[in-house]
Amino acid sequence: MKILTAQQMREIDRLTVERCGISYATLMETAGARVVEAIIEGYGPLEDKSFAIFCGKGNNGGDGAVIARSLFMRGARVKVFLFGRIEDTKGETRANFEIVKRFAETVIGFKAGKMFFQEISTEAEADFMYSPDFIIDALLGTGLTRQAEGLYAQAIETLNSINENFTPHAPVIAVDIPSGISSDSATPIGPHVRADLTVSFTAPKIGNVLPPASHANGKLVIPSIGTPDWLIEAESGSQLQLIEENLIVDWLQASRRAPDAHKGSVGDVLLIAGSSGKTGAAALSSESVLRSGAGLVTVATAHSAQSLLVTQARTEVMTETLDDNYDGTISHLALDRALQLAQRRSVIALGPGLSSGNESTRVFVREMVEMRTAPMVIDADGLNALAPWPEELKGSDEAPITITPHPGEMARLTGKTNAEVVADRIKVAREFATKHHVITVLKGSRTVIAAPDGEVYVNPTGNAGMATAGSGDVLTGLVAGLIAQRPSDPLEATIAGVYLHGLAGDLAAKKLGMRSLVASDIIANLSEAILRVGGDAERGQTNSISTI
Repeated sequence: MKILTAQQMREIDRLTVERCGISYATLMETAGARVVEAIIEGYGPLEDKSFAIFCGKGNNGGDGAVIARSLFMRGARVKVFLFGRIEDTKGETRANFEIVKRFAETVIGFKAGKMFFQEISTEAEADFMYSPDFIIDALLGTGLTRQAEGLYAQAIETLNSINENFTPHAPVIAVDIPSGISSDSATPIGPHVRADLTVSFTAPKIGNVLPPASHANGKLVIPSIGTPDWLIEAESGSQLQLIEENLIVDWLQASRRAPDAHKGSVGDVLLIAGSSGKTGAAALSSESVLRSGAGLVTVATAHSAQSLLVTQARTEVMTETLDDNYDGTISHLALDRALQLAQRRSVIALGPGLSSGNESTRVFVREMVEMRTAPMVIDADGLNALAPWPEELKGSDEAPITITPHPGEMARLTGKTNAEVVADRIKVAREFATKHHVITVLKGSRTVIAAPDGEVYVNPTGNAGMATAGSGDVLTGLVAGLIAQRPSDPLEATIAGVYLHGLAGDLAAKKLGMRSLVASDIIANLSEAILRVGGDAERGQTNSISTI
């Protein structure tokens, strides 16, 4: 699903009107209806419920007026607060406010199923208290480019105060995006509404999906209001996408095992990992390879680390030793043996627990990456050993590279500060991926995956409980194992790995809570995550023969 900027969304709305014959009035009417449907689905029947609807003067406020009318027709008690004057509104927005005003004028009192309407033009008038069952935020919408000030800043403060100061809590439903959040930025630009549910029309916006701004959205629902998918795909110009589950379903279908599969036909991974004191990372990563569905995994580790690794890894994992340095890290003298082990392997994964402080290890990593002949996944100390990333080192279609850095590792690779990386993860990941022809997985809340062609994918799964030691090692093994099963499309395998890793973490958090979640819990829930997405087809069928 494409993620759009405010300008791209305006253009798509214009094209919907011109090419599809759907009027702006119909788009607004449908948008209001979709919000009401989302409220009913999330909170149940509306009859006799009270709503406070905070409206601005633009199209977002017009949506709010449509919502007010629809709620009124369903028997709800509705108070509409327009922050501005009707005469300052235009087009469809004004027409809908005029309807709301007429509805409000024809009733006596504020009883069940009745409407109240008030225009507010000063900050003093905007500072009030009211205790409804629900609050609708239709103040500013997606066009905001600078922080809310004056009347609208006070409106936001009043809305948040109502939400916080009354018991029980009144759920806040934001129309398109919480007011005060810029649709084009992951960083809040000033005071903003904190919503429980956001209904964003046609396509998500950056402020809907990327933290910290996305934290203000609560649950995100993205309904269609009439624009066909083909128009968005063909004309939006967006190179940013939100990963949807159906993409993972398709990948699982394409990589499903044949009935006559054997372990050598479903992926053979060489994992170069571990060092003295860091064998746990190799154990976690190797088990994740197997849980991904790959048939074979061999861990090549420092000679001094092998005996301990054997006791930690699953019995299905094979191990090989590599020459090591005095400090128990892999030596550059191990290169020939490592290259020999890499022959005919489907994928090479490099980095978990490797250690990167020894120059000999750094030389080994650099030469191993340069001389690779198979797809390679690089993480952790593999990346640290390469930092700063050599200008001449690039991925290729024949031997693609996937890297999975967290912001600190990305900062070291690029020479940027950690703050610079976090401030614009999409830009940083895209620039690195396109410059070096490398699939770049920049981890964090809403991990982003950048492809060499400039497309960027935002992952919706995962939670804060996954910020725990070993979680990245699990991801490395999972991505390597999935690529090994279908090496022809490393990007889609990487996307599937990131999504399933986050989903397994979500399942673990639901069972155990985020506080107590550890990396092995993610592995323990990988099978359930795959079954949840892939369905019964992932269970397979036994080829039994019965006789009578």
